[in-house]
Amino acid sequence: MTLVASSIIAGHPVTGSAGQVRGVNPATGESLEPTFTFVDETAVVQAAEAAWQAFDTYRSTSPEQRAAFLELIAHHIEQDKERIVDRAGLESGLPQGRLAGELGRTTGQLRLFARELRIGAHQEVRINNAQPERSPAPAPDLRQRQIPLGPVAVFGASNFPLAFSTAGGDTASALAAGCPVIVKAHNAHPGTAGLVGQAVTRAVAEAGLPVGVFSQLFGAGSAVGQHLVAHPRIKAVGFTGSRGAGVALMKTAAARPEPIPVYAEMSSINPVVIFPSALGSATQDLAAGFVASLTMGSGQFCTNPGLVFVPANDDGFVAAAGRALAAADGQTMLTAGICDSYRQGVHRLVKTEGVTAVSEGQEIVGRNAPAPTLFLSDTQVFRSTPDLQEEIFGSAALIVQYQDEEDLASALESLQGQLTATVHAGEQDCSGAGTILPVLERKVGRILFNGWPTGVEVNDSMVHGGPFPATSDSRTTSVGSLAIYRFQRPVSYQNIPADLLPEALQDANPWGLPRRVDGVLQD
Repeated sequence: MTLVASSIIAGHPVTGSAGQVRGVNPATGESLEPTFTFVDETAVVQAAEAAWQAFDTYRSTSPEQRAAFLELIAHHIEQDKERIVDRAGLESGLPQGRLAGELGRTTGQLRLFARELRIGAHQEVRINNAQPERSPAPAPDLRQRQIPLGPVAVFGASNFPLAFSTAGGDTASALAAGCPVIVKAHNAHPGTAGLVGQAVTRAVAEAGLPVGVFSQLFGAGSAVGQHLVAHPRIKAVGFTGSRGAGVALMKTAAARPEPIPVYAEMSSINPVVIFPSALGSATQDLAAGFVASLTMGSGQFCTNPGLVFVPANDDGFVAAAGRALAAADGQTMLTAGICDSYRQGVHRLVKTEGVTAVSEGQEIVGRNAPAPTLFLSDTQVFRSTPDLQEEIFGSAALIVQYQDEEDLASALESLQGQLTATVHAGEQDCSGAGTILPVLERKVGRILFNGWPTGVEVNDSMVHGGPFPATSDSRTTSVGSLAIYRFQRPVSYQNIPADLLPEALQDANPWGLPRRVDGVLQD
């Protein structure tokens, strides 16, 4: 199918007149055909109204209908797999293997939520039958379920043109919950977004769903994005991107006459703690593993390990990591703008008092591929310099030396919220690791032992979230089946006539949902 260079509003291509954009190959600077036009606020209104018109019909679909729809989206994406991966490679500079894997993750997420719908646990059905004979007062019949919030605005991410963009995790979880979705496409990969958006649109039509279930808009973030979040028909927001942009959306959502939730993944430096007994003969392997994780994908992962705590009396890890990083080449970053921001962040660390440059890799000139960098400091400087906790999006990291377990715990207490924390420890460090675990639980969404944080499993147990500024809401996750809960809310039904009860709450349980009845779990 031909790539249509336009926004999609309720199944129809829409050409805008508020500007334009082309994809750009970050490795060469080549501008890519075709030209995508920007829409304005009028298109936002059209998409939002279409989503609202579709909402009641779509949310009334059965779990099986929505599951089949998600599987259709996955099918249509896979039908156009080669073109999507090729285009994403041109627009992002990412290797084909990485993108093929990301496409598999994208379709895998859709099928994960299809499975979750068929299990039905997310509906959280609870039934307390009436007790007319209860004394001193009769108990009413009370039944509870989760219902979808309404149309959701999803913002495509720059670093995951597939898995966190048009049909990524936010879109999949919102559609699974029963919410229509309007995607604000990321302007760094318009062709990729266009191809995936067309696949989703085909699935909507084939499933026989209202056309307003899905729209995708191209436009300036400060205009289209802000208008989208401010529109009264939008009831929630999914976002992955910078802290500044995420906070701006949060402010807009909070200032509405009806404030709405913003689920924003924003900023994390993902601390790694290395205890003494994890070093010794394993130092070289540990340093190599760290550098491999740091430089993976040019460091453009939200779980990139940008901060490492090591014992002050052991210089072996610092030296080994420095040697490994010096041998690493720069890799093409997603855009020239992201590359410039990386350079600015590195320059800021170079000029910070108490921070020393340890090692630098090789820059690949002319390809937006800056050199990986490694810096060194101590806990006293770290605690007194809040700027050291600012994320540098790319392959830059700070090693912080600690004196003892008390000094380490104090430094960890000073951390802002993070997505992950990693602990490398041997049997001799169990006591120290046990001491810091409660601190890490308060600071992060995922704790790893003896591994590296890059690489996020998509399953029922994953938490990809954490306290601010890692995310805007630490109570949830943007990855894994638990993400569906972001776009639902509970409703209780008291003494509703049986003929009016939703299917999920009927005694016959036509959808076969797991339920809690009079305090007893039933499969």
